[in-house]
Amino acid sequence: MKMNKFLKCSCLSSYANIAPLALRLALGAIFVWHGHDKIFTIGHAGVTGFLDSLGLPFASLMAYILAYGEFIGGLLLIVGLLTHWAAKFGLIVAFVAFFTVHVSNGFSIANGGYEFIVLIGAASLSLLITGAGRHSLDCLWLNKSNSSSGTN
Repeated sequence: MKMNKFLKCSCLSSYANIAPLALRLALGAIFVWHGHDKIFTIGHAGVTGFLDSLGLPFASLMAYILAYGEFIGGLLLIVGLLTHWAAKFGLIVAFVAFFTVHVSNGFSIANGGYEFIVLIGAASLSLLITGAGRHSLDCLWLNKSNSSSGTN
């Protein structure tokens, strides 16, 4: 009996609802930190200059969208509200960052590579598909289920 439980790796299955919460908290904290840094440390002019150097169109507008989107989107992920949209934004940010900044630097984060942004993208995609989970405002206020329907 114990060997069967060990082989099936079901020892934590009763805690499955904690997984999206843990992922939301971690990803949300990362986005809040990066948004806060862009808003209060780097500033609009610095973010605009960086985006302009990448050749992105409408760099000034994109700087606002990126900085405040990361900050607000991160807060939404932490509380699990509008998780589908916050995760979709995170996936778009990761996709753009991957191709415009990180891919040319190789895999290693030590060289400015893409290993971390791939993890951010995967976490965003996971939440986009599974939703916020039971421990979220989406579930509480919007009557979203905690199933993996991808509709959260």
